[in-house]
Amino acid sequence: MIFDPTLYHPSVILLIPAIILTVYAHAKVSSAYNRYSKIRSSAGRTGADVARRILDANGLYDVKVEQIAGNLTDHYDPRVHAVRLSSGVYNSTSLAAIAVAAHETGHAIQHADGYAPLKIRTAFVPVATFGSQVGPLLIIIGFVMSSFDFLLTLGIYAFAFAVFFQIITLPVEFNASSRALAFLENSGMLNSREEAAGARNMLSAAALTYVAAALGAILTLLRFIWIAQGRDD
Repeated sequence: MIFDPTLYHPSVILLIPAIILTVYAHAKVSSAYNRYSKIRSSAGRTGADVARRILDANGLYDVKVEQIAGNLTDHYDPRVHAVRLSSGVYNSTSLAAIAVAAHETGHAIQHADGYAPLKIRTAFVPVATFGSQVGPLLIIIGFVMSSFDFLLTLGIYAFAFAVFFQIITLPVEFNASSRALAFLENSGMLNSREEAAGARNMLSAAALTYVAAALGAILTLLRFIWIAQGRDD
């Protein structure tokens, strides 16, 4: 682990709101998942069934539905055209399971449609990963070694790519949830207002984690800028 001397800078106060929201968001999604994983959908379909039905309804017969280990590890892999669902989602008929499964198929549909924000996010993965890893390191070096002040600026620019990635993730996730809810309701998989509300609450809780991540990235970038400006004074 690398010691970060910038944690003693006054700018660290900017991280407090992000930390609070992150803790709240993860608690909320865990609570929602635990609650709605105990409520069975009246349609009686498993997460895997729902995913397959949505994909087929959109002509995506080549997209596989696979089971993976872990809890809430569900995702769509555009490289191999696969919707991967955790065991608790793949085999379950709960509201939480069908909501999560539908959300992940939403990403597959986005991919097939050439949804612009998803294409941009995918293209930014390498530079965002680089920026999130290297940016803070450059900033620490520039902060500690005054003769390398220019590294502060380079680090800020590098980290900005990671921030952009978190921001562009928001419309991607919101749109996937919107597609998921629309299909679940229009296909009759949610047969009551209570079921629709449960699925919506589950997806809204999950979306909050992405909002927290974006806010955290933005506030961290502002903190780095504050540090750099303080060095210039």
